[in-house]
Amino acid sequence: MSLFNNLVVKTTIATAILLSSAAAYANFNHRSWDALLDKHVIMTNAGKASVVDYAGMQADKSKLSSYLNATSKVTQSEFNRWNKDEQLAFLINVYNAGTVELVLTKYPNIKSIKDIGSVLSSPWKQNFIPLLGKTRSLDDIEHNLIRGSKRYNDPRIHFAVNCASIGCPALLGDAFTGKHLDKQLEQVTSKFLADSSRNRLKGNRLEISPIFKWYKEDFAMGWRGTNDVEEFLGRYSQALGMNSSQAKALAQGKIKVSYTDYDWRLNKK
Repeated sequence: MSLFNNLVVKTTIATAILLSSAAAYANFNHRSWDALLDKHVIMTNAGKASVVDYAGMQADKSKLSSYLNATSKVTQSEFNRWNKDEQLAFLINVYNAGTVELVLTKYPNIKSIKDIGSVLSSPWKQNFIPLLGKTRSLDDIEHNLIRGSKRYNDPRIHFAVNCASIGCPALLGDAFTGKHLDKQLEQVTSKFLADSSRNRLKGNRLEISPIFKWYKEDFAMGWRGTNDVEEFLGRYSQALGMNSSQAKALAQGKIKVSYTDYDWRLNKK
């Protein structure tokens, strides 16, 4: 082989490798969803909670539909080439956008997302989101694609996916992205735990959101060395307003943990 041909072959191989690498880290464009969040989500209580201008979202319904239409075109093989953070950010965004779309099907004639559906068909079990080759429900996205896959193993997702309720962690006013995912998950988790309307320390008793009861097993899977709810909360003792002695007491099981009531009212403006 001539020197020229050898150089061409090496250049071709190098280009293929670069293209393959770029594809693996290609970030889906969530810009339109980010713009909707920026326009219609109002952060409250120093960023610890948020409300949604659903009337404004309704006026921009075509933009929301266009975003979900774009996400529906992502194939399973394309999704599989992304890194884990980009996959998880994508799934969280689709879940949250789908939740808003579902609320808009009945807004303004609902007081809670639980008003949608029936006893036999909860809002979270309705199949209406085309995603990765299948029409899916919100439950399917959260419990099968995110939690059930065991690929992500990150309990902080419970403070990122939004159920359109006051008791739920805030809907972040920005789209999640693979590049900033860890920082964003830390933000929503810390802010939620710092919200005394959902989590609060009263003497030697810690009252926390029932999210920790409903998904107790997710906080016992060894994420960053935490093997139960108490160890997870210990990582965020500062957000919970604990001093060092209180954090130590929590770790030693000397602080009683109980659960607050969940407010299912719509998180509307």
